[in-house]
Amino acid sequence: MKIKFPVTNKRVSTLKSLLLIFAALPLMLIAKQQDVYFGTGNKHGDGIYYSQLNEKTGTLSSPVKMANIKGPGFLAKHPNLNIIYAVAEIDKQGVVVAYQRSENNTLTEINSKAIGDGRSAHIAVHPSGAFLLTAQYGGSSVALFSLNNQGAIIKREQLIKHEGGSGVVTGRQNTPHPHWVGFSPDGRFAVVPDLGLDQAVIYQIKQNRLEQHSLAISVAGGGPRHMRFSTNGQYIHLLNELSLSITTFAYDQKNGTTKAINTVQTLSEETKSQESFNSASEILVHPTGRFVYSANRGHDSVSVFSSDETTGSLKLIETEHVRGAFPRNINLDLNGQWLLAAGQHSNTVSVFSIDAKSGKLQFQTNSTVNVPEPICILFVK
Repeated sequence: MKIKFPVTNKRVSTLKSLLLIFAALPLMLIAKQQDVYFGTGNKHGDGIYYSQLNEKTGTLSSPVKMANIKGPGFLAKHPNLNIIYAVAEIDKQGVVVAYQRSENNTLTEINSKAIGDGRSAHIAVHPSGAFLLTAQYGGSSVALFSLNNQGAIIKREQLIKHEGGSGVVTGRQNTPHPHWVGFSPDGRFAVVPDLGLDQAVIYQIKQNRLEQHSLAISVAGGGPRHMRFSTNGQYIHLLNELSLSITTFAYDQKNGTTKAINTVQTLSEETKSQESFNSASEILVHPTGRFVYSANRGHDSVSVFSSDETTGSLKLIETEHVRGAFPRNINLDLNGQWLLAAGQHSNTVSVFSIDAKSGKLQFQTNSTVNVPEPICILFVK
């Protein structure tokens, strides 16, 4: 005697759900990969390298050279197009270069333009995609280059020279040294930390041109290098290279003005005394806004801070060694799960997982890869 079970809509729905789950298992087992490019220095670096980060394991694929050019230090991606820009050197002249990125992640040069004031230390593309900025540390200048609708570089529209120098640290602050360029969250202002002036210069953007607007004055002898806005846009965290500290400013989003709130050290004086040389290099804000990370060269570490975005205050919670030498750059993956540290002198890129609750770092053993003189890490979608 055969027993027949009634076929109900609920049973059919359950069977369909199980079939869909089993069909999706092979895809679920394949971890997603994030594309990452590495810019290299002008002593041993020989181009732009490409790798993939496994989102599940934090491992990097073996880096492959995608562009052969001298010292493509810092990189930036167009906000709307699949184009990557680099500041580099051609025939001993500082240039900005545009590359078309293909589906297989190779880079094909579109065009390049001479900066006309030495090599650049940093580059950023405006959220509109209409222009980009470069900062010339040695030339004491900021340059603005217009871009066409296809992302090619049209020409240099502005070259603005900073003037003065705080003179607090002899040999480093006798003249201006613009070190970073970036934009306010709404794109209305550009901000340029200047190591020689102990200030971040804020420019208002009018018809895709820069007009000096205000100043964010840092600590004397601090040497502003890089900076980041808080995720709510209410604060600026300015990294001081020379004093290894972070000065936080309240930022008036309407008027583009600032007010200094406090300054915290990335390393204690006792810790700094253990090395003959120490220098801060990079600062990051976690996508959640709850953590801030800064890199220390010499001590070769990353300082981890908890961040209170209601007050702008930072609290040091950990200092983690990068397992490399001279971390010129650090960066977070697109999801805020992993931190990568570029050891300029060790020719390494190491990987750390980020604890979602505490923000602390854990070194991923056997995930380090070799890149010649890495000084920039760029994740792209």
